[in-house]
Amino acid sequence: MIFAIVGGLGAAAAWAVSTLCSSRSSRMIEPVSVVAWVMIVGLVITAPIAALRGVPPRLGGSAGVWLIAAGAGNVAGLLLTYAAMRIGQVALVAPLVSTEGAIAAVIAVLAGERLASAAGVALAVIVLGVFLAATPESRTADRDRVGQPESALLALAAASVFGASLYATGRASLLLPAAWVVLSARLIGTVAVAAPLALAGRLRLTRRALPLVVGAGICEVVGFYSYTLGSRHGIAIAAVLASQFGALAAVIGYVLFKERLSRVQVGGVILVVVGVALLSALEG
Repeated sequence: MIFAIVGGLGAAAAWAVSTLCSSRSSRMIEPVSVVAWVMIVGLVITAPIAALRGVPPRLGGSAGVWLIAAGAGNVAGLLLTYAAMRIGQVALVAPLVSTEGAIAAVIAVLAGERLASAAGVALAVIVLGVFLAATPESRTADRDRVGQPESALLALAAASVFGASLYATGRASLLLPAAWVVLSARLIGTVAVAAPLALAGRLRLTRRALPLVVGAGICEVVGFYSYTLGSRHGIAIAAVLASQFGALAAVIGYVLFKERLSRVQVGGVILVVVGVALLSALEG
């Protein structure tokens, strides 16, 4: 059990740090450049690991299709997330993006997987939380409402794409080593995002943004492997703890960056966190 706890908390901490690093760096350089550098950093880390494992024999066929879908979805989700964080608050964006797990569960049900009634209740709680979190109060200061509707929509779009990517990742992980599943997004992101930007002379990086994008790239990879290690010793415990990255990022954003949400939005964020935790526990 201790390994499940450590793995889950490690993933939540890593993804929360990645979220915060990305939220800051996406305000210094274009979000697409942030994604490009995060993918490059991740590729430098994961490529040697995948190479040591060797090319899996079932890389072609359906496994390859799921792998591409998982990687492309991850890259697209990051692009949307970083765009949301450029104009919105971490305390609002991160919890909304964390509903990706609920969306993946819906896709699984549509694909034929049975959903328990308790899981349906958890999904309803999340939907209500999303609605409240995305609705600013009229009394909220104008400077705190700027960009909130747009950032909420981008965050929900990111959650939808991430949800599809999570489902594809789950299918791919049944057929391929974890190292290759992690490598997929980094390779696709480097080829489809970083390379074209570099060739067009639009790949930007400032001295202030450098440590942030490096930190985000490292934490994205560390978070995945930490969760993988924890889930081997207790999927339910690791999943519940890891899914709290959104809440952790929101709290840190409130403490460090003095971001403010209305009371209604705070209630929505709490419902999202509770719903995601409940669903993770049920699915685990």
